[in-house]
Amino acid sequence: METLPIIIYTSILLLLSPPNAAVQELLKGFTATPDSSISSFQPLLTDSIGNYSLGFLRVDRTQLALAVIHAPSQEQLWIAGKSHLPPWSSQTRLSFNGSLVISVSHRGVFWSTYTSGHRVRLSNTSNLLIEAEGEPPLVVWQSFDFPYNTLVEDQNFTSAMKLVSSNGLYSMKLGPDFIGFYAKFVSSSDSDPGHLYFQHNPMETKSHITKGQGPIRAKLSPDGFLGLYQNGSAQVDLQPFSSFQQPGTGNRIIRLEPDGNLIGYYWTGSSWVVDFKQISNPCDLPSSCGPYGLCRPGNSCSCLDHRKSYTVGGRCETSGDDFCRKKYRVLRRKGVELANKEIMAYTIMSSLEKCERACEEECTCWGAVYSNTSGFCYRIEYPIQTLVEVMDETKAGYFKVGEGAGEEKMGSGLWVGLGVLGGLVLLISGVGGVVLYRRESRGVKGYEEEEGINGVVGPYKNLGSASFKSIELSAR
Repeated sequence: METLPIIIYTSILLLLSPPNAAVQELLKGFTATPDSSISSFQPLLTDSIGNYSLGFLRVDRTQLALAVIHAPSQEQLWIAGKSHLPPWSSQTRLSFNGSLVISVSHRGVFWSTYTSGHRVRLSNTSNLLIEAEGEPPLVVWQSFDFPYNTLVEDQNFTSAMKLVSSNGLYSMKLGPDFIGFYAKFVSSSDSDPGHLYFQHNPMETKSHITKGQGPIRAKLSPDGFLGLYQNGSAQVDLQPFSSFQQPGTGNRIIRLEPDGNLIGYYWTGSSWVVDFKQISNPCDLPSSCGPYGLCRPGNSCSCLDHRKSYTVGGRCETSGDDFCRKKYRVLRRKGVELANKEIMAYTIMSSLEKCERACEEECTCWGAVYSNTSGFCYRIEYPIQTLVEVMDETKAGYFKVGEGAGEEKMGSGLWVGLGVLGGLVLLISGVGGVVLYRRESRGVKGYEEEEGINGVVGPYKNLGSASFKSIELSAR
């Protein structure tokens, strides 16, 4: 009986509102379905000053996502859930009965907040809130606790959260004392973050992270920096943006983009401009030149197989997915290294041949990179991505290339014959050999030993000079 006046009040609001008009709160009894005439975004709820809007976002013409957007630019900041989108259809319904629920007739619930709230509203910071009755109202759910690929100003990012790129390949999580960036090049469980390809550790020049004193958190400051904090408000790291402490007003966001880079943007009032890049060198990105690509200084790309020409958006080679059951050929290249070797594990081996053989004998190994000066052998336990070209031929790579799908039929018999011959040579040379090796964690000390330097080296980069030119944000 108590909910009847609320339902009547909500119904009156919807009747008085023009079609597709957004209101500033949703009460129990609210329902909405997508309008077939809408081609992009259907607003349902707005904040008090009109900067942000919650509504139906049309995805690939046939699917629907419940999203919060920046109204002036129509840029997406948050979506409900990260996969399994419902259809853009009159059978799809958003309702609020204490929980926000997206359901489809005859197919059931696609997404729900599973809450017991009184109303839904959108804050002036783009935070979608479900509140229970009280003085002041009690927040029982908020979208800031479930980020997608974007963080906004003053949004806390904790170790319980992660950012995921729109293509689902890359994620960002907090470690005990670092910001980690991970790639999922192979299918794995949701609990497995994937392959660590970049790590930012605090400089700790003024303060440091204390073990046992609680987890760290990250936050984008309106003053123009990405900070790390511990023990509430104790700042342990600061990464300044190009607009650091510059006067003026405007929205700032950081987004994990489809190339695996964390990019900061600043809204000037008419456009978004780049304000920060976590990875300033394109060759340090996990796949800047694509699978089996080679990144050269100046960000020019080629293929690891120098006989093949590089095409943007194409594939230099066909990657295998199961070398335990499928045939492959071997590709070798001198003068290459891994972009993220300072955070990779390695094995010390006495020769390139032993490094190659260790990978050849393990069908789960995609390739290996070896340094003849240090004896470091890096095994690649994921599909081959972009390598970095160096002017040092003592650094060499061994890569497995899948045969079959995607390969041209002409010449395939030759490759198979060469692969068999190469396998026989490796088999003969390996008879009676016993490989002894030692495995260590790949850290700064090992990096210094390989490069022959004495200074402390870390992944921190000075990004104060990051490009500030206007760009269009990546389309989702």
